[in-house]
Amino acid sequence: MRTKLVLMASAAVILALPALAQQIVPQPVAPAPVTQNSAAGSSSISTSPEGAADETAVEEVSNANPAASLGPPTPPVEYPGWARRDPWTVGALDPRGAGLGDDPWGRANGPFLSMLMRRMATPIASRWAHIALRNALLARVHAPVNVHPVDWIAERAWLLLRLGEADAARLLVAGVDADRFTPKMVQVAVQSGLANSDPAALCPLEDGIRKYDPAIRALVEAMCASLAGQPDSASAMIDQARRYGRIGGVDLALAEKVVGAGANGRASTIEWDPVDSLTAWRFGLATGTGMVPPDRLMNAAPLQLRAYAARAPLLTAQQRLPSALVAAGMGVFSSQSMVDLYSQIYDSTDPTDLGDSDAWQLRQAYAGKDAETRLAAIRKLLGTGKDGLQKEAARALVARAASLVEPSAKLGGDAPELISAMLAGGYDQAAARWIPAVNGMNAEANDRCWAMLALAAPNVADVGTGRITAFIRRDKSRDRMRSALLVAGLSGLGRISTDTANSLNRRYDLGLGHVTSWTTMIDAAAARDQPGTVLVLTGTGFQTPLFERVPAAHLYHAVAALNRTGQDFSARMIAAEALSRT
Repeated sequence: MRTKLVLMASAAVILALPALAQQIVPQPVAPAPVTQNSAAGSSSISTSPEGAADETAVEEVSNANPAASLGPPTPPVEYPGWARRDPWTVGALDPRGAGLGDDPWGRANGPFLSMLMRRMATPIASRWAHIALRNALLARVHAPVNVHPVDWIAERAWLLLRLGEADAARLLVAGVDADRFTPKMVQVAVQSGLANSDPAALCPLEDGIRKYDPAIRALVEAMCASLAGQPDSASAMIDQARRYGRIGGVDLALAEKVVGAGANGRASTIEWDPVDSLTAWRFGLATGTGMVPPDRLMNAAPLQLRAYAARAPLLTAQQRLPSALVAAGMGVFSSQSMVDLYSQIYDSTDPTDLGDSDAWQLRQAYAGKDAETRLAAIRKLLGTGKDGLQKEAARALVARAASLVEPSAKLGGDAPELISAMLAGGYDQAAARWIPAVNGMNAEANDRCWAMLALAAPNVADVGTGRITAFIRRDKSRDRMRSALLVAGLSGLGRISTDTANSLNRRYDLGLGHVTSWTTMIDAAAARDQPGTVLVLTGTGFQTPLFERVPAAHLYHAVAALNRTGQDFSARMIAAEALSRT
């Protein structure tokens, strides 16, 4: 009987171990000492020190034996002190590497910057301004004064999302400890998860969603229960949301589809016919389960959603391609990103289907058998751009291939687009190799190429007034818009004197002397050496999707401020882009 009681007590202890293991952190046990018997010429291992209790004995744990009872469990520690992140300094880019110095915001007022960022209409006119602004928002620098650090991160992430930068926004959101989220940060984090086609990203936010976004609470809880391996609870929550919730139709069906993608496995049919618009919720849940919304909804969606679709991880490269062209035109995708995407399409296409596909043409642009074959492929790819964004995307796509073309005056018909393509990819030095060849081209090609190179080429000290005057006289654009942008860019870069710029402005009525509160603010930010503030104000001054609508005075002050704050490359690329895209 004694043996039976002992065995029963042992079983009780063993059954309790799994639960205890979840609560108690095991303490390290010192290894047993090893002793050697030299007299016998052999070694033996002692499993317990002398005088220790026999470890094989079983001691019954009960209320009658409190000495053997276990102490209280150690409270869980989610964030050790050494693992906490400083909310005042959150970012993914080294500011010095991005050309922003150590203190991009200086003493700029945080609420003022937040207001500018919140009110900025997107997308902005310039692809290169977009890229520079994104880098400033991603810089790992101290938050400006008079602003809550987490709310400041939320404002940065929200602007990035409105620029179409889903991945960049996610980097900022992930840099903040979840227990420090403010109401604004919770809302932005929800939008970031949807933009990244990641419904699971909503699960760590459940507590905040209950407080600050209750409309989606029930559906988020159901999705997260399924993803956590609780299919019965998830099904019950979805059924309850269908009966009593405020969200129905396709929004509920998509949440049910996410539930089915988890441990639940329940099927859900999505009816897109009654849907007339694509919201962030619909986009995020659809693409998060590998579903592409219908073309009519995608084509009518905001450009930001198109940029999100370009990087949706569950979509194929071919499915992402139309949106990738939009993303590259905006500045979300780089030239290299586009080449990588086309390379994936090339690899996944059957050789018999390559034919004259764009993926094949891109290969020919790099590896064609001779110069004419490569140039013909570049021409064909450049011809695929239908509207402004797609045209700029095509230029970015062939930028590297264009930089390998040997400059020649005989290529006057191709030179403007080749130079535009190189500048879209940032190959300023490769573009500058065309300067000697430009002089042998006809007047129209000469003017277009010369204007871009005068602005983009590095190490240009001065530009002759006579050449500028000849350009202005031949300019056929409305209200001499291109001439105004040229003079604005040259003056902002310091490649013509202030007196020369004023003289040309008065003679041809270019409108460069227009002064507003915005011009005053960006000049003051440059004088105080605040490159980050200058970039936010540049975005504010470029709030239009078309470069034709950017006032020449805005280009002048933006380029001058960027140049003054050590952002020479961005200043040159933005100025040259103005002539390339008009």
